[in-house]
Amino acid sequence: MTLFTHQAAMVALRTALSATIVGQHKLLDRLIIGLLAGGHILVEGLPGLAKTTAVKVLAAGLQAQFRRIQFTPDLLPGDLTGTDIYDPRGGAFHFAPGPLFNEIILADEINRAPAKVQSALLEAMQERQITVGGETRALPDLFMVMATQNPIEQAGTYPLPEAQLDRFMLHVTLDYPAEDEEREILRRDRALHLGASKPAAPPVLGVATVLAARQEVQQVHLSEPVEAYIVSLVRATREPGRWRTEWAQAIEVGASPRASIALAHAAAAHAYLCGRDYVSPDDVREMAPDVLRHRLALSLDARVRQLSRSEFVAGLIEAVTAP
Repeated sequence: MTLFTHQAAMVALRTALSATIVGQHKLLDRLIIGLLAGGHILVEGLPGLAKTTAVKVLAAGLQAQFRRIQFTPDLLPGDLTGTDIYDPRGGAFHFAPGPLFNEIILADEINRAPAKVQSALLEAMQERQITVGGETRALPDLFMVMATQNPIEQAGTYPLPEAQLDRFMLHVTLDYPAEDEEREILRRDRALHLGASKPAAPPVLGVATVLAARQEVQQVHLSEPVEAYIVSLVRATREPGRWRTEWAQAIEVGASPRASIALAHAAAAHAYLCGRDYVSPDDVREMAPDVLRHRLALSLDARVRQLSRSEFVAGLIEAVTAP
């Protein structure tokens, strides 16, 4: 078995996050996987489900530069990227960096920002750089965006362009916590108001540890049968009729090869987090819904039949034979 120096530290960080955040195990897993795979995450869920808290605790555990940006319709691209400011004393312009020049970015309610702001964020997410005033500046090596959007409120929102959706490695959907988890949340909140100490912070790993762990994730073994399985799953989103005849007309746009790359990276990160040095078909099945869900455009026929993208992906995972 390959010896990974930083694997235990990342697993310990995941365990510590669970002790700090009640429930939301899927979100915590995806946050760590996004870090390990170097991908961005789009989280869709109602307010009050600990999205912001989870990201803040994660950033504290890494001693990473963290910035939360509340997206609003009046936001300008310069509010994210920064801008050149004229200094009358020196008679010259100097660059004032914007909030994107941090390592972990929480983009709250990203779909409330207009198209120009989306475009500025798109370059940062894809190229990991920002161009202002004709000069390109690199972003931090760890740079990761976790964006949120409310699935209920649509007034005053701008649907994310397909090109930007494709830049998110994972699209995570959150639901309400279980009853026992919600009771534990209530107990902890009451205890804090009665003077109890806050839960212990997760161990501090440092950004360098995460970057080193990313290098180890790239060494996780991906066998040819599992590689072929990944490609088959992604291609099935383009030609679902080959696997389920009733869905022959269900798809308008399937996932691109970028989805295959993202699924391979995410599955390797999941295997790494599980303490293994190889990717199994179970890793691929676990990550496929979050990798593929946002990269699809269902046809009118599918929408009339009330077939959701999650149901579509789940059906293909069931139909495509695993090695």
